Amino acid sequence: MTDWSERVARWEPPHRWRRFLAVDAHTEGEPLRVVFSGFPDTDAGTVLERREWARDRHDGLRRALMWEPRGHADMYGCVVGPPTSPGADVGVLFTHNEGFSTMCGHGIIGLTTVLVTCGLVDAEAPETTIAIDTPAGLVHATAHVLEGRVTRVSFRNVPSFVARLGATVSVGDVGPVRYDLAYGGAFYAYVDASDFGLELVPAETAALIDLGRRIKDEVQRSDPPHHPDSPALGFVYGTIFVGKGSEADVHSRNVCVFADGEVDRCPTGTGVSGRLAIHRARGEIDVGEEITLESILGTRFSGRVIDTAHVGLHEAVVPEVSGRAWITGRNEIFIDPDDPLGEGFLLR
Repeated sequence: MTDWSERVARWEPPHRWRRFLAVDAHTEGEPLRVVFSGFPDTDAGTVLERREWARDRHDGLRRALMWEPRGHADMYGCVVGPPTSPGADVGVLFTHNEGFSTMCGHGIIGLTTVLVTCGLVDAEAPETTIAIDTPAGLVHATAHVLEGRVTRVSFRNVPSFVARLGATVSVGDVGPVRYDLAYGGAFYAYVDASDFGLELVPAETAALIDLGRRIKDEVQRSDPPHHPDSPALGFVYGTIFVGKGSEADVHSRNVCVFADGEVDRCPTGTGVSGRLAIHRARGEIDVGEEITLESILGTRFSGRVIDTAHVGLHEAVVPEVSGRAWITGRNEIFIDPDDPLGEGFLLR
């Protein structure tokens, strides 16, 4: 009998093909493709500046890795590289269907799980800590290790703050929309799903995408946010719909529509960070008090405020978010230069 697997393992693609090595994972349902090799790198500048460099010079590779036929409209990824901040262990660029994001909570949880599980960082029980350099700033992740296995990851995010509470924007035929605007590594407009008669369930996905896009675009047009540290951080990344949780031990449900209509399958780590800032600003949670938020799938993140801080003139919180991730595959990705669809495409 022919040993197909051995023959495939020995096969080598032509040298002129572009090659990428990645580990695929998901964090509470949200995909993450961790790219370790094949993506160009530069030693120049901060990780935020590298994000702009990658966006300006290598966006075709981002599309090839995220879009069909190698990915899909809701694909998410990260590119691992060297750190630039003192004390950081690794640097990372986050990618999605529209471009390069500034920070990603599910990406931190997934990347930490991959690094420890694959032996790229030594697993030390009960906790293994990794300092990750992101475009938004330095993030400290802790892998909770039991019998050599990562059971959960917690991360201390960048300081998160509220930019607007109880603001209103007019959205086409929808009319006035009430929202809060908060930053948790990216800016989100937070709205109450009940204001639109929407349930935060998979059957409502198309309606959530349509309305989420419209709210995001209108807030960006009429009330663009400003980040004191860098103009490159000052844009509305998505809309987060808030609704009731499905169980008594769940604080609420968090469904994020971000980038170009992507729907987050997990509760959104940066979005949870912004939620913590909002609840703290309203006096609804205390420092150290933990809340659990669930996703459109019912998967969960927990979050708490572990400290307070300032970002420019904004009172801010230092959030800690926790969740789980699983590895789904090891992937060698090729781009044949003769492939007319080599840089990918999207039908949605």
